[in-house]
Amino acid sequence: MDQHDIVVVGSSAGGIPALISLVRGLPEDYAASVFIVQHVSPNAESILPRILSYSGKLPAAHPRDGEKIKAGHIYVAPPDYHLLVEKEHILVKRGPKENLFRPSVDALFRSAGYMYGPRVVGVVLSGYLNDGTSGLWTVKRLGGVAIVQDPKESLYRDMPANVLEYVKVDHTMKVSEMGPLLATLYGEKPPPMPEVTAEDMERIQAEVVIAAQGNAYEMGVLQMGEVVPISCPECHGALIRIEEGTVVRFRCHTGHAFSADALLESISSAIEEELWKAISRIEETNILLNRLGNHFADTGQGRLAEFYLKKAGEAARKAHAVHEAIYRYQMSPVETLVMKKKGIPKA
Repeated sequence: MDQHDIVVVGSSAGGIPALISLVRGLPEDYAASVFIVQHVSPNAESILPRILSYSGKLPAAHPRDGEKIKAGHIYVAPPDYHLLVEKEHILVKRGPKENLFRPSVDALFRSAGYMYGPRVVGVVLSGYLNDGTSGLWTVKRLGGVAIVQDPKESLYRDMPANVLEYVKVDHTMKVSEMGPLLATLYGEKPPPMPEVTAEDMERIQAEVVIAAQGNAYEMGVLQMGEVVPISCPECHGALIRIEEGTVVRFRCHTGHAFSADALLESISSAIEEELWKAISRIEETNILLNRLGNHFADTGQGRLAEFYLKKAGEAARKAHAVHEAIYRYQMSPVETLVMKKKGIPKA
């Protein structure tokens, strides 16, 4: 079919109002198939399909794994499942997380680009960090159309702003203008498939299979890029550095994938978690030392009491120092990077 009939949309924080505005602008006779990844809690029921069905003229639903793609339908990724496309069917899989999320915008975009090439229209809306940048780069690399919400309009500008920094997009616009544009694009003939190296196509295919629960190691993930001396924050596996144009990202040998920002965010969270564990252990030691010191004091063993109570004081000072390290105002690596991009000086 020579039409732009596959539309993939990614959003995160602030994305619900944008999605409502987008589907509201789609005409009743719009015959493309629309696939949406909105980051949601993995443990909560999603009512987004009902909201979108009520807000627009097209039916929206969480698809079943293996369901046949229908024209004029909106498919929303269920919580904690990747939404992928394969030939004329939909895949709903619990593959490894990408950018700390499942569902992943990148995983959806990558699968659509690989399967449908120039027929794909990719749309990135409001959100934090940069899920969607790599995926939209792939959509463009394979001949598709790239659209982003104007960061000035986005409730959270990170996702569209990151796309604009790394991907040559076709349209930057308000969400209210996207429905009419998508309707116009549907009636236009896509360009021919651009030349892509066999190596690039093999890597894209492998990453689509990994998102669909394929074994990353068996898919040759270690040959996708340079192994770096950093372990995966999710599973402590070996991380591989992957380059896509000017985009740099990482994937571990078990399949987890990270943008540079997402990796920094995850490492920062892991450091804070370890510091809280350290406080817990030090304070447990303090409790034990105080109780032993008081016991020896009560039983007339003054020298031992003095020794243990002194050690308890040292433990208390160590715990206080770690507390200060956590609570003292310090910019996280991601906050520093974001402020640098925006040209905002540190206070």
